[in-house]
Amino acid sequence: MQAKPQLQGLPSYKPGKPIEEVKKELGLTKVVKLASNENPYGASPLAAKAISEAASQTAIYPDGYAAVIREKVATKIGVEQNQLIFGNGSDEVIQFLCRAFLSPETNTVTADPTFSQYKLNATIEGAEVREVPCVEGVHDLDAMLKAIDENTRIIWVCNPNNPSGTYVSQEAFTSFLERVPSHVLVVSDEAYFEYVTASDYPETLPLLEKYENLMILRTFSKAYGLAALRVGYGVANPALISLLDPVRPPFNNTTFAHVAAVASLEDDKFISSCVKKNTAALKQFEKFCQTHKLKYYPSQTNFILIDFNRSGDEVFDYLLKKGFIVRSGEALGFPTCVRITVGTDEENQELFSVLEELLVSKAVEQ
Repeated sequence: MQAKPQLQGLPSYKPGKPIEEVKKELGLTKVVKLASNENPYGASPLAAKAISEAASQTAIYPDGYAAVIREKVATKIGVEQNQLIFGNGSDEVIQFLCRAFLSPETNTVTADPTFSQYKLNATIEGAEVREVPCVEGVHDLDAMLKAIDENTRIIWVCNPNNPSGTYVSQEAFTSFLERVPSHVLVVSDEAYFEYVTASDYPETLPLLEKYENLMILRTFSKAYGLAALRVGYGVANPALISLLDPVRPPFNNTTFAHVAAVASLEDDKFISSCVKKNTAALKQFEKFCQTHKLKYYPSQTNFILIDFNRSGDEVFDYLLKKGFIVRSGEALGFPTCVRITVGTDEENQELFSVLEELLVSKAVEQ
């Protein structure tokens, strides 16, 4: 059998190690996962209640049009229902976009480092991927503009950026949009939108009226704590959504995902609480880094990228043996860094103690 040539040697996505696997492998009784940027406080209790009430519906296909969640999201964010497309996580919407717009005759522009799924899906479609180095973890929008030509179809702006946690400001983004040719789709991937506290973060939804070549991606996997259910969505002008919809598989979201997401949208208090705790915890991480003279990337997400000035794999291995799963920067484009998801206060304090042990041991060795 012969697959597409571009699939040869193409790496698959490697998520953080599962908790049970680490326990078994290292003989640990307690393991804390701080690797995949999940909400440590879970989801709104309303989500579990909604799933329980829908438990008898397993024999029936989910609503392929996602009518109820479509109405709820449209009302929540202030757009028309025909401006939305739902995916099995926002990752699937990325897949829709690549399948619809990219081919071997085209190219796409991304930052580097950034979320790996842009490059992966573009490569599968045979498109050329033009990667533009970040500057201090932030997208270099001017350089990305220069990478565009007549064959460019999509330009990706991960905002805030994963894995750095940094963001592009309102002024920078709107100036960028003004200069992007109309034949190029600009994708603003806002997976961590709910966690953002910066006053100059772009308000992208109002920009949809002016820029028909803009799409916004959001998800219920992060702040809403529904990562296990995989539901995300794209927002764009109706004509663009109509182009994408034939690419979407039928029934691509489960009934449980729909009802849990709808219920979660009713619980603003839960989200506000999570964001408040996350903001306070990020300040503790920053203070820890400042105290120990560690470089870090200021984050507008629920994770922080810290430069330990040594192999990220080495730090990862040390923490793993102590029962903490994080992400080494070696595979993320920051080889001396580690990306750490913000946990609960108890988890964070335990992690700080372990990191201090690491830093002291390395100081002694030197």
